[in-house]
Amino acid sequence: MDLLEYKGKHVLARYGVALFKGKEASTVDEAVAACDEIGYPVVVKAQVKIGGRGKAGGIKIAENADEAREYATNILGMDIRGHVVHELWLQEATDIDSEYYAAIVFDRSAKAPLVMLSTQGGMEIEQVAAEHPEALATLHVDPLVGFQAYQARRLCFEAGVEADVVRQVGDMIATLYEVFTKEEATLVEINPMVVTPARRVVALDAKVTLDDNSMFRHPDNAHLDDSTDADPQETMAKERGLTYVKLDGDIGIFGNGAGLVMSTLDVVAAAGGAPANFLDAGGGAKAEAIVASVEVILSNPNVKAVLFNVFGGITRCDEVARGLIEAYGILQPTVPFVVRLDGTNDVEARKLLADAALPNVFAEKTMDGAAARVVELAKS
Repeated sequence: MDLLEYKGKHVLARYGVALFKGKEASTVDEAVAACDEIGYPVVVKAQVKIGGRGKAGGIKIAENADEAREYATNILGMDIRGHVVHELWLQEATDIDSEYYAAIVFDRSAKAPLVMLSTQGGMEIEQVAAEHPEALATLHVDPLVGFQAYQARRLCFEAGVEADVVRQVGDMIATLYEVFTKEEATLVEINPMVVTPARRVVALDAKVTLDDNSMFRHPDNAHLDDSTDADPQETMAKERGLTYVKLDGDIGIFGNGAGLVMSTLDVVAAAGGAPANFLDAGGGAKAEAIVASVEVILSNPNVKAVLFNVFGGITRCDEVARGLIEAYGILQPTVPFVVRLDGTNDVEARKLLADAALPNVFAEKTMDGAAARVVELAKS
């Protein structure tokens, strides 16, 4: 779950991370009132889950109420690389001596948190790594031991942090690690972490990603989710308890089990097709889950054909067949379906489909055959 900047800062504030005074707003009048309360100059920042806001004109400094109103009016509703601005973050402006970069991300290849620190803040970290690799210090943290003070000092030394702020920078990284572990995040990033003329280290920006799978342990974070810019198909699937990811193709995919679905995507691609989604109904899917799955897949107008690939273990193939028959009665789809059912009760399932004689439904015995058929139908 990616958080908007201001919501990420609310999480950081729980742990005492140094932040500048700010306030969120969703209307022009709220923005002006917030700026008046904070005191000018104020930074008016678009709230979207993507970088490049400044280059797109989504960050402005207002010197007075008239400018605050002008910038808020222009930024609200702005489209920044496909993301529409619905909210603003108004933050006190400050002079800056230095800009650093600090982040903690879960490195899946190392199976450990990776801490990064650079004195080249305000830039994309990929650009820093490519152009100034010596300015990026990194280390993996043993999750059983945790982040230690000597590691903070080592990072600061390797990155070239100014001597008089080493302790503050180290303390902030330690706090970020606490946020990372206690909130079960997959990313906590401050870019930039700034040093003010008064030699105070403050988080100017914040990017926080929380693990969706851990949300049941963090009910206090449920309100941080933001669906205003979410994909409608993914939102629909989430409401129905389905694991769904929208893709760019035109062939809808249904499967039971993440491994089978990923294999199906590969087989369809190898056959020359382009999957429109990843949808895993999970093991033991019942008829009602099949109906919900079909509804989600067909809600994407790009879908030209659908592939059902089911291997019945816990999932009963006859339940899948019943669900598809029910979905046809309710939704009356016009696109062709290719169905491959194998495993538990597959004979009964194929008989159910044959007896139902659903229009535009084609049965295949193998995964390769099903992939070839659905690609052919999508292209025709």
